[in-house]
Amino acid sequence: MASQYTQDARSKANRLSKRATYDAPLIHSLVNSCPILHVSFNAPISDAQESGIQFPTILPMLGAIGTFPSPSSADDEVEAHVYLHGSSAARLFKLTPQGGLPLCIAATHLDGYVLALAPFHNSCNYRSAVVFGLGNPVTDPEEIEFALKLITNNSIPSRWENSRSPPTKAEITSTGILKVRIETASAKVRTGGPSDDRADLKDEALVGRTWTGVVPMYSVLGTPMESEYNRVKQVPEYLGEWVEDANSMAEQVAVDAVED
Repeated sequence: MASQYTQDARSKANRLSKRATYDAPLIHSLVNSCPILHVSFNAPISDAQESGIQFPTILPMLGAIGTFPSPSSADDEVEAHVYLHGSSAARLFKLTPQGGLPLCIAATHLDGYVLALAPFHNSCNYRSAVVFGLGNPVTDPEEIEFALKLITNNSIPSRWENSRSPPTKAEITSTGILKVRIETASAKVRTGGPSDDRADLKDEALVGRTWTGVVPMYSVLGTPMESEYNRVKQVPEYLGEWVEDANSMAEQVAVDAVED
């Protein structure tokens, strides 16, 4: 598996190119740590669309990047794919032209609001990745189960092993898995504090009345709340540890982004 994605017209960063990277492991980690992915595609124009204008469609979806093991391939030849989860009845899973459906997948993490002396220089600390690829529905039962386990455990570690599995035939039938072969991808990362004009920095009155700095931003998982039919008296260790570790990691990443 390549350590870098090849730049092309789709993925090459034109603005603020110093913030861009094509590092595959980083891009994969950004996608896999993002709770919701935004998937864009062009749907065919239907007769009901009187304007005849083709608008892009963007869907929030669960997904993860992983490698389905193939007996005929060596470990270093196994290609990573994005697996997307949805309903088998959804439009996205029916739009499968020969060669795959062109997709754009975005993952974004907001790490802080950067406040400068002037609103023009306000910014955000962020980590983002954009993946371009071709998607096809997965039909192999073993790969479907692999993808479902991958996406489940990517969201909540060890949840697959600590709940009823494997899925039933009815669940498999109603679930759609789209496998996206990655054509190219890129990431952008912004860290640090504000950057202001020299003239503003020399304005003692302005500096004296305007707070500048970074407000760290991160998601926090709440205390698990049991369902009406829950009979497990204590929150399982794997679940409690995940909440604690995820919250600690999210805060640390946001704080570290200020100091970089």
